Amino acid sequence: MTNQQVVVIGLGLFGGTVARKLFDQNHQVLGIDQNERVVNEIAPYITEAVQADATDEATLKDLGVGDYDIAIVGFGRDIPTSLMVTVLLKNLQVPYIVSRSHDVLHGATLERIGADKIVSPEEETGERLAHSLGYPKVVDYLGVSRNFGISKFAAGETHAGKTLEEIGFTEGEDPSKARVVLMRRGQNEIIYSPDRFEKVALGDELVIASLDEALDDLMNL
Repeated sequence: MTNQQVVVIGLGLFGGTVARKLFDQNHQVLGIDQNERVVNEIAPYITEAVQADATDEATLKDLGVGDYDIAIVGFGRDIPTSLMVTVLLKNLQVPYIVSRSHDVLHGATLERIGADKIVSPEEETGERLAHSLGYPKVVDYLGVSRNFGISKFAAGETHAGKTLEEIGFTEGEDPSKARVVLMRRGQNEIIYSPDRFEKVALGDELVIASLDEALDDLMNL
């Protein structure tokens, strides 16, 4: 992984978590927030933490933000600040800007003013929670588009010893059927694009690409 210079603006729960994780991955991380307590708390865990007003363009220039590879705007409910900071980062020609959105309109506005990637943690967490409650055997879920996603499925005793085809998976291109794109067996063995004759062992983790309707059918088997 290429080490990059990343500035995270807004060090609340979302921004602070992202900043720490990026620093743990050996990226150079500058964190900016107006709250002195928040800045002091995160300072030991990232490259540099600064108490500053990120809506002031001169301040961002003094901090050298325009020289960073990536900027992450972590404000959620404070929509005016989120929009202002995103515009300033665009003016400073930061190559890649990630902005957190509070709702659909906020996200659409961020996209219109130049954010390269829009994230909505609350929406994504809600979607994952809904799928975990609706499909107890699904360990994790990532929505790709409406009614289609990637699921991680834990094989139980009823699946052990059966082939993927016997369980109900397909190997073809039929979008109405669930397809296993990866299997993890134990800690180290990874099987990419297993064929339909691959036998499943107890505890295998299956990564599935499917329509939600196909997932329904699979869970009902």
